[in-house]
Amino acid sequence: MLEGLANSLKSVLPDAADNLIDKAMGVINDPSHGGLTGVVEKLKAGGFGDTVNSWIATGTKNLPITGDQIRAALGNEHVTALASRLGIDPAHAAEKLAAMLPDAVDAATPNGTLPS
Repeated sequence: MLEGLANSLKSVLPDAADNLIDKAMGVINDPSHGGLTGVVEKLKAGGFGDTVNSWIATGTKNLPITGDQIRAALGNEHVTALASRLGIDPAHAAEKLAAMLPDAVDAATPNGTLPS
């Protein structure tokens, strides 16, 4: 599933660097987050349920999320770790993750449900 999701992201975001997509996928699927389901649950618990539900639902436009919202919901330590892996500033990493995460979740949920 991870390879398919990464390929979906690359087709949706052709200008994104493969390394950035791979690192974002690592964050999404990081066991310390509980995988994709854990990331979704953290975002929902952070007050972004309507936003996340728009990414999962079929036939709806993905609502945006900001880098600051990503940092608040996932925790600064995880965003900082991603930034370190990418060699970029944490604020920039959060913005990149915010730009990619809606499409990543959307691609991982083509039937409108989270994978088990």
